[in-house]
Amino acid sequence: MNAVMLTSFWDVVLWIVIVWFWAMVIWMFISVFADIFRRRDLSGIAKAFWIFLIFILPLIGILIYFIARPADATAEQDAELVASARRAAGYSASAEIEKAQQLLAAGTITQAEFDDLKARALA
Repeated sequence: MNAVMLTSFWDVVLWIVIVWFWAMVIWMFISVFADIFRRRDLSGIAKAFWIFLIFILPLIGILIYFIARPADATAEQDAELVASARRAAGYSASAEIEKAQQLLAAGTITQAEFDDLKARALA
């Protein structure tokens, strides 16, 4: 008698679920690891704590990080960096608003378009 292992449909489904689960755990681990190092609002000790936690308790540590992580201040810092880069490149919100005002006076744009341009220039 051959010692051939027969694989049923449900064995294949089980393996697909197991592989999918581990792929998700690995992807979450990489995402959290990258997020921890990308954040500028966490101190070095806080980053070390989170890294230690996700290495010791991978799934539980990742879930705790997603639930308890502090608010992301990186978006505000990025906006400040973009604004300083625009100023360094010679961008001026008042000059943009003045150009939009001239377009409005010439009848090229409507008041709604002017308000939109003004809001974008001030953002």
